Amino acid sequence: MNQTDPQYPIFIPSKGRWESRLTSKWWDSLGIPYRLVVEPDEYDNYLNEVGDEKKLIKLDMSYKEKYDLCDDLGQSKTTGSGPARNFIWDTAEKEGHKWHWIMDDNIMGFRRMHNNRKIRVANGAPLRIIEDFCARYENVAMAGPHYDYFFPSRVTKPPITVNSRIYSCNLIRTDVPFRWRGRYNEDTILSLDMLKKGWCTVLFNALLQDKVTTQVMKGGNTDQLYKDGTLAKSQMMVDTHGDVCKLSFKYKRWHHHCDYKPFMKKNKLVRKKDWQPKGEPNNYGMQLKIKK
Repeated sequence: MNQTDPQYPIFIPSKGRWESRLTSKWWDSLGIPYRLVVEPDEYDNYLNEVGDEKKLIKLDMSYKEKYDLCDDLGQSKTTGSGPARNFIWDTAEKEGHKWHWIMDDNIMGFRRMHNNRKIRVANGAPLRIIEDFCARYENVAMAGPHYDYFFPSRVTKPPITVNSRIYSCNLIRTDVPFRWRGRYNEDTILSLDMLKKGWCTVLFNALLQDKVTTQVMKGGNTDQLYKDGTLAKSQMMVDTHGDVCKLSFKYKRWHHHCDYKPFMKKNKLVRKKDWQPKGEPNNYGMQLKIKK
């Protein structure tokens, strides 16, 4: 392992996307290991495409039965990816990993924001940087990169935002006392669950994930979970965290808005006593290359 490789395992829950597999193809192109977590009835389809059993794990389907969906619809609708995420968390715990990565299966790569330019990074440095940053603090429960399309190049932001939601590409401290819940918006629900218990989350604006917009790519939750619109999805945030989340209707559809300001003021990062900053900046092997 070199300084650009992530230290902790990468898990990718995937359903109905054995041909596209955007995230796993990205890691394949860099030679960085990962594991796809798939439902048993789709395992052969994924194996035919991936060609390596070491890159696949069959989901224990009992996780669907015991998952907290945060509604009364039971198994009448798809559960979303939450059960697979909890299976991954338990797998990481059994394997003894201090942290683990869990990523959506529709990420096309990662970028570094540099002088208001979003530059594609052709190694695992974005993950390793996030890992090393989190290792400095006692009370970070989860971290991850911002969405590329939520961060226009003309907008100026700090390198990180402390105590916001982390979504789609999550580095999770395995020993924290939480699990995924919710049929929809499980990443936002988990972020708020952590923040309300006094933990910190760190959203990286200087490191971005190049992800396909939600509800655009076929397969996954798109075909089943979101076919009825966005009201149920947004209402779930009000049902689970109504003290900080509100409903609104604009741009011809329902949205939810969550207020993270109370946590930004209250939850403070606690640096480990034995960590000391080093003198020289570490660029993790990244060099700016300009195509001619």
